[in-house]
Amino acid sequence: MAGSSNPVQQTIEALAKERGIDPQVVVAAIEDAVLTASRKVFKGGENLKARFNAETGHVDLVAVRTVVETVETPATEISLAEARETYTEAYGEEVAAGIELGDEMEFPKPTEGFGRIAAQTAKQVIFQKVREAERENIFAEYNDRVGEVVTGMVKRFENGDIIVEVGRIETVLSRKEQSRAESYAPGDRVRAVIKAATRNTKGPQIVLSRTDPALLTKLFEQEVPEIYDNTVLIKGAVREAGDRAKVAVYSRERDVDPVGACVGMKGTRVQAIIRELRGEKIDIVEWSEDPVLFVTNALSPAKAQRVTIVDEEERVMEVVVEDRQLSLAIGKKGQNVRLAAKLTGWRIDIKSEEEKRKEVELQFEGFETPGGEDAAGGDGVLILPDIHDEVVGVLSSAGYQSAAQVAAADPTVLMECGLDEETVQAVLESARAVVEAGQAEAAQEPEAAQEPEAAPAPEAAEPGTDTQSHS
Repeated sequence: MAGSSNPVQQTIEALAKERGIDPQVVVAAIEDAVLTASRKVFKGGENLKARFNAETGHVDLVAVRTVVETVETPATEISLAEARETYTEAYGEEVAAGIELGDEMEFPKPTEGFGRIAAQTAKQVIFQKVREAERENIFAEYNDRVGEVVTGMVKRFENGDIIVEVGRIETVLSRKEQSRAESYAPGDRVRAVIKAATRNTKGPQIVLSRTDPALLTKLFEQEVPEIYDNTVLIKGAVREAGDRAKVAVYSRERDVDPVGACVGMKGTRVQAIIRELRGEKIDIVEWSEDPVLFVTNALSPAKAQRVTIVDEEERVMEVVVEDRQLSLAIGKKGQNVRLAAKLTGWRIDIKSEEEKRKEVELQFEGFETPGGEDAAGGDGVLILPDIHDEVVGVLSSAGYQSAAQVAAADPTVLMECGLDEETVQAVLESARAVVEAGQAEAAQEPEAAQEPEAAPAPEAAEPGTDTQSHS
């Protein structure tokens, strides 16, 4: 703005700088104030205009009248003849000759002696306009900064809410946005994330949060250079503020370990964040496109034995863990599995190996073994030729006691034991071969019963014959 030599101009610029607003806003407020005050003094219905003079520091007040052929409203209109006569006296005939119908003429009005009431009105208008501009600036600034972490000082408490001074404004850390593990006193420094900026009758309200996962994400950005430069990406973060949090991270470079980068040397990086969050436990897990692997990682620190997709459309998974890992996998009041489910977007059903074993036993309760003991591969011992002992062990643990039970099982049920599709196919082929061999052997037994002393043999063979007819 031109001309800062006069005291008024200097005051305007100082006020604008102090309030963080454009000096032109203050000038407009002064012009409005003079205009409002002038209407209390000049009550003739004139069309008044105020214009700030930057060189003198004064506000010029004028009455604007339109040049018309026939004057109907003297307060706002002037005839062409009168206009030319007035301008001839003031500026000469040459200037007056240029006046035409429709032109607007300005007639100066005195601003001295407005009186105390008019001056008070002007002061109120200036204050109101400047405050409105200041509020709008604050809202616009902080609305653009939503999600950013700021540091402020606790100023006072209001009904459980904490009023935090950030820079030159007061913000609100509401009760529901406070972590239950934290407490503050006036004068304490507090770091929080800007959650929202809203307008209300009292002006803009800036809402802070100490519970939003965005705070956790921003703290990791500040502590971990690899996240700041986008080498490591945070794919998700969930929190139960004050207790536990889980963060899923992914590295864009093969030689950078995302979890190690976030933990830091001897845990220095993550410890700094834990201190900032007053001891909140943080699980850093590696993100994966494979939902089974991601869920397995998300259940950390618990180790999953088997993870199976139960319903892909409804996003449901079953996780089997060792009996001694069950409480760790579930967590205190279900916190670990709840956070893992929120982080991955899958509903997680956790079972111990014992629970799963009983479930499988119930599925096969009352199941009659086709083909007799030979088909079972022995008395309660599962034998599957050409199948690795570990795989046989898995099936035995799941409750399969005979080749016939395996042969009759649905492939998807077998895959739920943690076997892949190719292994299940090999297992089924081996089991069916055992069953068929048992049935063939049972079918030959009646032929061997030609001698009288072997008469009871056909009765013993009947189960095998029956099984063949049912198979």
